[in-house]
Amino acid sequence: KAIFLKILYIVAVLFFLHKTGLSQKNNGEVILKFQYMANGKPLILGDTNYVNAFSESYAVTRLKFYISNINLASKDIFLVDVSKEDSIKIPVQPGEYSTLFFTLGVDSILNCSGAQDGALDPMNGMFWTWNSGYIFFKMEGYSPSSTADLNRIEHHIGGYQGANKAARKIELDLQQPLVVKANQRNEITIRIDLDKYWQGNSDIRIATNALIMVPGELAKKSADNFAGMFSAIEIK
Repeated sequence: KAIFLKILYIVAVLFFLHKTGLSQKNNGEVILKFQYMANGKPLILGDTNYVNAFSESYAVTRLKFYISNINLASKDIFLVDVSKEDSIKIPVQPGEYSTLFFTLGVDSILNCSGAQDGALDPMNGMFWTWNSGYIFFKMEGYSPSSTADLNRIEHHIGGYQGANKAARKIELDLQQPLVVKANQRNEITIRIDLDKYWQGNSDIRIATNALIMVPGELAKKSADNFAGMFSAIEIK
């Protein structure tokens, strides 16, 4: 009887792996390509020629953020780092999609799940402490308007507990239906406009908010501007 159960278990595992393999082979691939803009021109790290809606000039030296819960069937979490890459690839089941949505941030349970690897590895510089969890959006730079030492700008936006939750759902209407076919590749270009970060649902002025480093009201106000930053501008 024990031998029979072992054989049955092995057969079940092989069947599952076979079905999973077939499913993956039948997927298409969607590339999310990011285009970073400020003042109507491409964002270049270190460039000092950007001015926000409050006439505050600034430069960005670091920009990183988490994307998770993508509706195109991906359960992975991606850390997007402007200095390293401008796109992510995800397997997608064939079908027609008219909306793209995802979370900018990390689910609450993952913020208190202990040491993790991959995109959530603390070595990526996006983790605070066991109590305050992950930084969802990190922008650093400098500005003459900053009253912080060395004219720093450091916006580390996060928070997963209670009223301080800073993860935000981003929903984008696609300009045309995204038709995904098996074994074929599609590309969606997503524009990220920093002008909308400084002025959106909330006004974020460098002169008074050069440093946002902990969960709280300022972090939530910044997070409320996330949705306005993103737009889908092209599908291939």
